[in-house]
Amino acid sequence: MAANGYLAANWIAMAFWLVMILARFIKPMRGWADPLCGYMVPALFALTYLIMLAMNLGGAQGDMSTLKGVQTLFAQPNMLLVAWVHYLAFDMFVGGWISRTGDAEGVSPWLLTPILLLTLFFGPVGFLLFVLMRLVRRRGAMVGA
Repeated sequence: MAANGYLAANWIAMAFWLVMILARFIKPMRGWADPLCGYMVPALFALTYLIMLAMNLGGAQGDMSTLKGVQTLFAQPNMLLVAWVHYLAFDMFVGGWISRTGDAEGVSPWLLTPILLLTLFFGPVGFLLFVLMRLVRRRGAMVGA
């Protein structure tokens, strides 16, 4: 179950990340792509996470109170998949926020795309880069005023 679930979750996530990025360049897509990729798909991943967690938590070994407990928990393929779906949900939600906020602030899609790709592959790094980029842009706007 875990291997097939992993592949399915990844393909679904990749498809909607592609839609999210394309919508930065094709403005008419944003009306449906932004809520779909920014809220609905992450919510479906969250629901999937909840169901998988409920199905697997009772028989799982390990816990979240120590690093060894987390290692034991994630050594079980089904629990590792649960954790992966957790990452997919949150990274896509953050990517949706970056997309909408960047568009609202007039950030070029050419600048947003690498930030979104970093968010997809290295979640917090993309988020940090976006926050820093916003700070630099705001500081530049204040200096130029």
